[in-house]
Amino acid sequence: MNTSKKITVQSTEISVLIGNESDYICLTDMAHFKDKERTDYVIQNWLRTRSTIEYLGAWEQLYNPNFNPTEFDGFRNSAGLNSFTLTAKQWIQKTNAIGIMSKAGRYGGTYAHKDIAFNFGMWLSPVFQLYIVKEYQRLKEQENDPLSLEWNAKRILSKTNYTLHTDAIKNVIIPKMDIEAIKHGIIYATEADMLNIILFGCKAKEWAQANPNLASKGINLRETASINQLVVLSNMESANSEMIKQGVSRKQRFEILHKMAKEQLKVLDTNNTEQRFRKILPDSTKKIE
Repeated sequence: MNTSKKITVQSTEISVLIGNESDYICLTDMAHFKDKERTDYVIQNWLRTRSTIEYLGAWEQLYNPNFNPTEFDGFRNSAGLNSFTLTAKQWIQKTNAIGIMSKAGRYGGTYAHKDIAFNFGMWLSPVFQLYIVKEYQRLKEQENDPLSLEWNAKRILSKTNYTLHTDAIKNVIIPKMDIEAIKHGIIYATEADMLNIILFGCKAKEWAQANPNLASKGINLRETASINQLVVLSNMESANSEMIKQGVSRKQRFEILHKMAKEQLKVLDTNNTEQRFRKILPDSTKKIE
């Protein structure tokens, strides 16, 4: 059964159908890079060239035992003539091709095997094709190893509850304060730094000042945290948002969260949670330079 994924290449969102044996990339989406209004026309222009037909024929002969070589020869002989036109549907029906397919419904459009899609991408733009290959490879790495470096632990663990956390601040704390005197950004940072102080012993700005080399590379305090710390941070954000809604004072929240962090870190460290994750994270021991 195919599942649909998305990659974004130079501001163009492209669907990728992930199959058990092979993946198909949406040519219709790729054609948006050239002409958003006439994607079928773009694909037809690519199909009518002799080089494209020869490439498609070679691919089908390699992978498709039911390919019709007679019809293929007819298309190849006609290629280059001003009157010659060819649609994906005609190619599929006449030659029994499997490298290109048309889909209707939710993920509708013209799709092609990744090899053929890369060829189409090269015809559209060599640079565009290079970015497609790069993004496709990134997608496959993430799919094959979802807990590798592509799995951004900070995003998964801490940002999952960040919306809950900031919404609670916005709806409960902000309305009670003088908005003219205190900017929203300071309020958010103050709450975030309370969690930073509890868990890391310093504010984000203090960490950046102490680690200028890392900070200059765009790395922040939370991105250097251990997996155990990120798990606890996620739990703290969720708990803090609920306490804010309930009207718990800042002092009480600090004490409760401090106790929570200390207890949870102890449990996680005792059970070697960090090491268990790292056994399935091949690149997790890679240090930040």
